Amino acid sequence: MKKLMTLIMVLAVTFAVNAQVEAPAPSPFQKMEQKVGLTDMTVEYSRPSMKGRKIFGDLVPFGKLWRTGANKNTIITFSDDVMIGGKEVKAGSYAVFTTPNETSWDVVFYSDTENWGTPQNWDDSKVAAKVTAEVYPLPMDIETFTISFDDMTNDSAMLGLMWEKAYVGVKIEVPTDKKVSASIDKVMAGPGAADYYSAAVYYLTAGKDINQAVKWIDMAVEMTKDSPRFWYLRQQSLIHAKAGDKKGAIKAAKASLAGAEKAGNADYVKMNKESLKEWGAM
Repeated sequence: MKKLMTLIMVLAVTFAVNAQVEAPAPSPFQKMEQKVGLTDMTVEYSRPSMKGRKIFGDLVPFGKLWRTGANKNTIITFSDDVMIGGKEVKAGSYAVFTTPNETSWDVVFYSDTENWGTPQNWDDSKVAAKVTAEVYPLPMDIETFTISFDDMTNDSAMLGLMWEKAYVGVKIEVPTDKKVSASIDKVMAGPGAADYYSAAVYYLTAGKDINQAVKWIDMAVEMTKDSPRFWYLRQQSLIHAKAGDKKGAIKAAKASLAGAEKAGNADYVKMNKESLKEWGAM
């Protein structure tokens, strides 16, 4: 009986430790993704609600740094370098801090994102950008703190911050024209060595037109002749061999072997030696 009671107590304690009550978070987490032009942006934040409280000038005092949401830092991430307030902000993640006032907010993008709330020791060197933005009064209450991407164009978007009757927007400019222009220049200039190489190797492995593969791999090797790539030459030897050009295959294999030996790549040394032996060149 005593052993039975002990077992029951152990089971009861185990259940109490493992049992967890699930309930809604007071400030639910949200992750929002948006492509602006060709740049990916992500915002992660927790969303407190008014719940009958006065917010700005009370719960969130005027003139004091605010975490801009609840719980851990509000974090915004950019896939490209962007411009904020005329300053370049490098691709990466930033905490968003604000200092609300009645008619304007200071909005800061801070490179240290690992804070619960505001940093204990503020470091001006970690400020990637700071913008003073006008407060626009709204005709109705926004019950739950909301971040949005507004007024989107190919080149910019407004990062919107809304709560109670206040809306604040910060313009973020993205390098769309630069990226599109670079893409156009690349396409108009024609395929690069890597494009010819990839196409040739695909044709070889897929059993497609081997004569076309010869043309492409020869172009890739020619375009990189000032800095020969032994892996390009290896594929050139295989493609020429499949096309029936043993002489060309041997020449490419020998060049690949020399490059692999110089680079200390034992795998390519072995493969080239085996091919040259197969083709009667060793």
